[in-house]
Amino acid sequence: MHVPDGFLGVPTSVATGALAAVALGLALRGSRRELGELGAVRAGLTACFIFAAQMVNFPVAAGTSGHLLGGALAVALVGPWTAVLVMSCVLVVQALVFADGGVTALGTNILLMGVVGVGVATLVSYGVTAILGRRGRAVGRPVGRGGVIAASAAGAFVSVPTAAAAFCLLYAIGGAVPIPLGALTLAMVGTHLLIGVGEAVITAAVVGAVLAVRPDLVRLAGREGTPVTAVTLADGTVVLRSAVGGAASGVGVSSGGGASGDGADADVRRRAERPRLGRGTAVIALAATVVVAGGLSLFASTSPDGLEHVAGALGFAGSAVSPLVHTPLADYGIAGLGAVGTTLAGLFGVALTLGLGLLVVSGVRRGRPRGAGAVDDQPRPTEERR
Repeated sequence: MHVPDGFLGVPTSVATGALAAVALGLALRGSRRELGELGAVRAGLTACFIFAAQMVNFPVAAGTSGHLLGGALAVALVGPWTAVLVMSCVLVVQALVFADGGVTALGTNILLMGVVGVGVATLVSYGVTAILGRRGRAVGRPVGRGGVIAASAAGAFVSVPTAAAAFCLLYAIGGAVPIPLGALTLAMVGTHLLIGVGEAVITAAVVGAVLAVRPDLVRLAGREGTPVTAVTLADGTVVLRSAVGGAASGVGVSSGGGASGDGADADVRRRAERPRLGRGTAVIALAATVVVAGGLSLFASTSPDGLEHVAGALGFAGSAVSPLVHTPLADYGIAGLGAVGTTLAGLFGVALTLGLGLLVVSGVRRGRPRGAGAVDDQPRPTEERR
């Protein structure tokens, strides 16, 4: 649902750009606490995976396709404020390098997908986990893996048609071609409800996969009262376990070494509050991203996406302009190279998005004041010894 240049008039584009700038300023400030827990690499990998996944259009109906927006997925993995930054990095690379979304419409796209989409996904997914958490506490059971997956899927499903409805409102304010608001809303929301189903399925699959192997890396799970427990084994090894499932990570504690008593407990708590991504996990995540961008993208549907389809049906597709349409990597390909060009463009986009994401979030983390790494709203680990 990338809005091109020309769909909205200049005053509306300037206004959405200003709103997006304000939202980014708030996100830069709000993400400091999240990034103190996450680390730059985790946020950067989330950004480049979403970029890769957006290359894979899936068929919807009647010659229409859709693709992952990714706001709900980013919220589940890295938190709402960082999700705004992640989505903005993806959209900047797409607009300036791949001519996907307009340059003057960049603020509009950040507002729709990076602010509205992320905001709605946050309200829905955290709302669902809160409800499930209250019910679970009533019977002495925390939110399980299925609850976290359902919450992220619900946020994903609702976020897509809501962003589409927000576009309709902007178009009613400053659209290039007069279109009845009712007809536009019916077409956009109806089409994007179907795309929202695909968004929910993809989001649930990715969140479920991460929960299965590293539940401590799903921030949506950690935020809803699922304690991380430090279990000291007979050999002195401390293993951090999450109620969502499995061992989160392990750290050896020598029974005769200097790391013991309160110092060891404090170290375990710090590690529990700030889950380490790990080199192996990072390599696996990057490999999966490369497979999506360089392989699965070759099987993407060539049908127009939801916005393009609606614009063509209602007669305002001709107002779109793109000053970057003839750039070397426009439309995620390289002229004359066919599938190889798509693969190379995808891999370059992954590298560029990862680099931009790391640059942005590393700058945010460096800007944190001393002591900002503490995560006061995170549940403290309890201790079990045997």
